[in-house]
Amino acid sequence: MLYTAYELSYAAISPARMAAGIGARFWRSSMNPLAESWFARTAAAALDIFENAARRYPKPAWRIEETTLRGRKAAISVETFLHKDFCDLIHFRRDDAAARAAGAVSDPKVLIIAPLSGHYATLLRGTVEAMLPTHDVYLTDWIDARQVPMNFGRFDLNDYIDYLIEFLQTIGPGAHAIAVCQPGPALLAAAALMAEDDDPARPVSMTIMGSPIDARRSPTAPNLLAQERSHDWFERNMIFTVPAPYAGMLRRVYPGFIQLYSFLSMNSDRHLNAQYDYFEHLVTGDGDSADKHRQFYDEYLSVMDMTEEFYLQTLRAVFQEHSLARGEFTHRGRLVRPEAITDIALMTVEGERDDISGIGQTQAAHELCVNIPDSMHLDHVQEGVGHYGVFNGSRWRSEIQPKIQEFIQVHDREARARRRLKLAAE
Repeated sequence: MLYTAYELSYAAISPARMAAGIGARFWRSSMNPLAESWFARTAAAALDIFENAARRYPKPAWRIEETTLRGRKAAISVETFLHKDFCDLIHFRRDDAAARAAGAVSDPKVLIIAPLSGHYATLLRGTVEAMLPTHDVYLTDWIDARQVPMNFGRFDLNDYIDYLIEFLQTIGPGAHAIAVCQPGPALLAAAALMAEDDDPARPVSMTIMGSPIDARRSPTAPNLLAQERSHDWFERNMIFTVPAPYAGMLRRVYPGFIQLYSFLSMNSDRHLNAQYDYFEHLVTGDGDSADKHRQFYDEYLSVMDMTEEFYLQTLRAVFQEHSLARGEFTHRGRLVRPEAITDIALMTVEGERDDISGIGQTQAAHELCVNIPDSMHLDHVQEGVGHYGVFNGSRWRSEIQPKIQEFIQVHDREARARRRLKLAAE
């Protein structure tokens, strides 16, 4: 009923939202003789704030049109490389002619695994932009569960792991994988299964960033909440049925609007101050600052639903039972054994001020992968950044990404050398 009530509330407030938008344009109109007055600017700013708070935020566009390859501009086209019911594997294809001219055709292939935790994959725009100049980038673009018809079936953590394995097999041997936040355990499980099966498409390296590999370490507020409440409580209070007219009508989901409330409540003071600053920027005519605010919140406030089964299984396995860290995680009845990984390089990245995945939670991956040689382990803790700063922002671009780039390039060269020796021996 909550989902239906939410939709009805949105419909009820729509006339006021449209009126606010019209009012803001009226007070800013060049035909209005009072447009430059303090009163008009204040009224328009207040109406803007209301209109933005009351509207829906659709999935943002990628807005990545070009990159620079060895000093040469190269156009980027975003293509669906493989379509699945709950996710598209997309490819940020760099212009072939420009890549050949720049000598970038053989750049390492990288699969960036976006989190399925509320926001769309476009939240990783900055992550992708920083990787494109030196990597051939693929990414998991998860589909909003409320848009997936019921006859497409269920989607849980086991399906998620199957998707990662299939995506790596589709990209082909020699790829590297980067898991941003939530998908760390799933990537580690997929890599372990592929290693045990001697799958030639297993990743050359995996980089796990700000991820709850072992959520018992340095527990944060979300970790503690998962421990304080029972699994049944989350099922009763966080799961609702998608109403009409969505394509996924009757599907049971963890709604995006509830997730958004959780995100905002964790740092409510900061978000309220940001809205006040936005109001002042509009009144004073600081268009650049206002545009930056809109760009950030257009992304931050666009959210998607997760399927009931994925959310609850992830909650139980990762945040309540810690089954991967305990060596008890199974995939379709098969025990996942990280110790089976022997030739996949492992890098972990954590933020000093991360309030989502505390220090040590991601580092735990190294202790689970006991049979990876020491030379193939790398751990990096970035000073002065929180969770978002691990994969976006100035520190990501200037300090974290260069370390990941070097890590990938080193192990890519070594893997290519091993393949050449193997072919020569055959």
